[in-house]
Amino acid sequence: MPDDVQGWLTPRAVAAEAGVSQEFDLSQCVREPIHLLGGVQSYGALIAARWDDAVVDTVSRNAAEVLGRAAGELLGRPVTELIGDEQWALARESAEAVTDSGAAAPQEGPASSGVLPLTLDGEDDEGQGGSRLFDVTVHRNGDLLVLEFEPRSEGGPFVFQNFYPRVRRALQKLQGATDVTECCAAAVREIRTLTGYDRVVAYRFDGRDGPGQVIAEDRSEGREPWLDLWFPASDIPPQARRLYARNWIRVIGDVDDRTAGLVPERRADTGEPLDLSASVLRTVSGYHLEYLRNIGVASSMSVSLLHEGELWGLIACHGDEPRRLSPEVRAACEFFGIALSLQLAAVAGREEADELARNRRALATLLARLTTWAPDALMRPGSGLAELLDADGAVLLRGTETLTAGAPLPDALSGLLARLARDGSVGEVWSSDRLPEVLGLEPEEAEAEGIPAGLLLLPFNRDGDLLAWWRREQPAPREWAADPSRPVRTGPGGERLTPRGSAAVYRATVRGRSEPWSPAQRVVAGELWREVSGLLTRQVVALEARNTELARTNEDLDSFAHAAAHDLKEPLRGISNAAAFIVEDAGTVLDTTSLRRLTTVRRLAERMDGLLDSLLHFSRLGQVGLEREALSVDEVLDDALVVAGGRLAEQGVTLVRPAALPRLRADRERLREVLENLLVNAAKYAADEGAGERRVWVEAVRTAVPGQAREEGGGAGADGGTVTALVVRDNGIGIPAGQQADVLQLFRRLHRRDERGGGSGVGLAVVKRIVERHGGRLWLESPAAAPDADCGGGPGTAVWFTLEEPPEARP
Repeated sequence: MPDDVQGWLTPRAVAAEAGVSQEFDLSQCVREPIHLLGGVQSYGALIAARWDDAVVDTVSRNAAEVLGRAAGELLGRPVTELIGDEQWALARESAEAVTDSGAAAPQEGPASSGVLPLTLDGEDDEGQGGSRLFDVTVHRNGDLLVLEFEPRSEGGPFVFQNFYPRVRRALQKLQGATDVTECCAAAVREIRTLTGYDRVVAYRFDGRDGPGQVIAEDRSEGREPWLDLWFPASDIPPQARRLYARNWIRVIGDVDDRTAGLVPERRADTGEPLDLSASVLRTVSGYHLEYLRNIGVASSMSVSLLHEGELWGLIACHGDEPRRLSPEVRAACEFFGIALSLQLAAVAGREEADELARNRRALATLLARLTTWAPDALMRPGSGLAELLDADGAVLLRGTETLTAGAPLPDALSGLLARLARDGSVGEVWSSDRLPEVLGLEPEEAEAEGIPAGLLLLPFNRDGDLLAWWRREQPAPREWAADPSRPVRTGPGGERLTPRGSAAVYRATVRGRSEPWSPAQRVVAGELWREVSGLLTRQVVALEARNTELARTNEDLDSFAHAAAHDLKEPLRGISNAAAFIVEDAGTVLDTTSLRRLTTVRRLAERMDGLLDSLLHFSRLGQVGLEREALSVDEVLDDALVVAGGRLAEQGVTLVRPAALPRLRADRERLREVLENLLVNAAKYAADEGAGERRVWVEAVRTAVPGQAREEGGGAGADGGTVTALVVRDNGIGIPAGQQADVLQLFRRLHRRDERGGGSGVGLAVVKRIVERHGGRLWLESPAAAPDADCGGGPGTAVWFTLEEPPEARP
């Protein structure tokens, strides 16, 4: 054993180690039910009597030694035979005064107990009659009233007037403290003065289940310092923390005390020992006693420090010799612990209020830029969004849009954010300053994957839209009183709880954590979310109104186009017919110029009639419903060739069908019209004579849709991000990139009306409208250079379009 450890072990500690198992199982310590140990410290005695009839249910075995009546004589008998009816009534009144209208003590939250003096008749040590004084602590435990008897100390009765000035002075010093450390430093000095312990430290926990750090200390001369040292979380296991949260004070008079067991050992109704969670005499776990012996402590007291009902820290007191504290002194220390908890909460509240005021001023400046919803204004450099929460970066996810502020968004964080947002509650702040731990990753793994250590996010909805801030890892050096990864070490008796102290400091760096998110930062993040959410809501409402108005306008335009085209056809036919009649009736009279002009009028009227027919057809496409069905594209293509096949043959164009086409869900007549238009166009714009064999290909291809991020589902296949698209591709003259958008407009042609087979310029506009009515997309491709030799001819044009696949056809 190292010398620095051996020096801590007294002969008593070595003997204690030698008397226990050679193997130390820390998991047993964590699982130990320390509120059901079935015994009390032997300097006092316990009696639990039924609330309704005062019959003794449980009693400690040392009753004869402490109370003068054997446990067997008391068990099953009314406790009033020992203390009298009047004192039993006083005990009940005291318990009722500290509980809610006499109800049983709660199982969660601080326990309630009262203290009163009781007198027992009996004999003194010389056999003479007399009375003995006891300080009795009472508390309600279900259907039992528990009385814990402690013989009155020889120091005489407690005089509150003499004690109060010291407590008042201590509280005044607390009130003058400006921060948490100063508060705790004042507290440990005053509690040591009140109690006389040899060492008093203030111990703050790092989270509910984390390790603790000594942040203030007052000690007798010659004891080594513990200030700023960290102690492993295993020193105070979870069940001990729960009891500390229920009891403001815990006193151990002598670590070598022989426990007085309870009779009976287990209650008949529960099958377990009496619950001693609220007991002041409760015996101590052997593991904890061993720990105290190993650090040279003979007696101890712990005062709980609570914040919002949670255990924030402890005032831990250690004595070199056994020490009993009277109930009055314990009450004063408990009162001091409550006052210190309130003062710490006040200091923390003041600091939080100051921070919140600063953050709100920064938030007001940021929101001033957002008079309308403009994500680029929120996320642009210098907006102050990342700095608002002292974060390294911020990110806004909205649909397929990702906007960042501050440092670039780590790649690994994008997918993780959407998952966390879907798991979280909409509008609720979720934060962690140890994200790798939450994800079950080691710090090194998280660093390798680019996952930051801190994250705060607010989901806008269940679709993954969110606002988030992130922070990089901030490695924190710590000095431990023992290796936190090895809370037990080998001693004379085998593996034991390790003595702790500055003589064996273990230095380590804590990784995988960022600076913690403060309550004020969480509040201001929620306020920003509410502002942005309000802007988004107003934008959605305005967008819906615009969409409604746009739909109404489109309907009006379609109705107008249909009515105008229909009504214009009749006078147009009259013009054409009148011109024809003039030519027939006066053809021999009119000169050549007049005849040519009349012929032009007829030709223009016929052209106008064709354009109106096209306009009527185009407008009907927006009004006629689609009759969707699952169909074979090969069959529809065969139908289209009935009309388009002749045009392909006239132009000498060969149709190529590389593979069977899929089944899709569409309106059969409208899909036939799409294929007819595309095949006729391919025939019109075939390669010039002598440019090689003219061909047009029709096939289906799994492909990504340009300019649109697609999620799997709704047409996307199992490979994600791709859809089944139909493509009609030729090796004709091609379409320059700058004119591809133009040819999709109504009545737009790239050549004169009398070139390339004529036409009205409606075909591709009709195709586009039919595809979009099906919820699909249409786009063109025409390479700048000639395709490979297998195609022959010019650069060609490929017209791609998507339609919905029936579920059974999806891969």
